[in-house]
Amino acid sequence: MLELRPNCECCDKDLPPESTEAVICSFECTFYASCASEVLSHQCPNCDGNFVPRPIRPATLLAKYPASTKRVHKIGGCVANS
Repeated sequence: MLELRPNCECCDKDLPPESTEAVICSFECTFYASCASEVLSHQCPNCDGNFVPRPIRPATLLAKYPASTKRVHKIGGCVANS
């Protein structure tokens, strides 16, 4: 089950479970869509994978399967892979 992490690893922007601005890689690294496209050129800096829109968990299931509250943020932001 997806963790639905609460923020962007680059800019620390809040990305609530219902956000349409969140993208993830296959390891669930989570980024704000603008960071993924403008800073990272659509490539995860952690695993070199690509990004896809993060699915939205129906609100009726969030109580039973809550989103993660653990924030992951890279101090100083992200740097694109070379």
